[in-house]
Amino acid sequence: MATVLSVSGSPSVSSRTNRLLRHLDQRLLAHGHHVVPLDVRTIPPEALLGADFRHPAILEVTELFARADGVVVGSPVYKAAYSGVLKALLDLLPQYALRGKTVLPLATGGSTAHVLAIDYALRPVLNSMGASHIVQGWFTLDQDITVHDDGSLGVAPAADEALIRVIDHFSATLGRDPLLAAAG
Repeated sequence: MATVLSVSGSPSVSSRTNRLLRHLDQRLLAHGHHVVPLDVRTIPPEALLGADFRHPAILEVTELFARADGVVVGSPVYKAAYSGVLKALLDLLPQYALRGKTVLPLATGGSTAHVLAIDYALRPVLNSMGASHIVQGWFTLDQDITVHDDGSLGVAPAADEALIRVIDHFSATLGRDPLLAAAG
């Protein structure tokens, strides 16, 4: 099966976005894919903010992108855009780091007013990086994501159902011809 790089663009340790991505990673694993989680907040700040293209952590992340067949990119939405740490990382990757890859953009936020951040902020950047196919993204409201006292995640049934459809479509699209995937 495919190797999927699951990128959390949240700057927060206790992020709903990060927990949601790790929850969805389990679904991808169940489909037989190899999933590599990447939390952008764990990359040394001096590498990200100093735009150090030669920093070992940036070189390692660049290699993770190169080896991936598909990439899930998740971010909380702040002021109608994806997170700054995600932007800093994407700026340090090679121009066509997503060439030949299937990409799934995901976002979380406190209001439906941020739904369009996927299509108007994140998708253009992913497209400019050469993604072969960007599947339909998904926005999940913060209120639909619950972190229980034991650390487990709860997702509202309607949101979970929608996310399962999105993940299953992404999984089915991995490795397919982009033109055929867009048609079907």
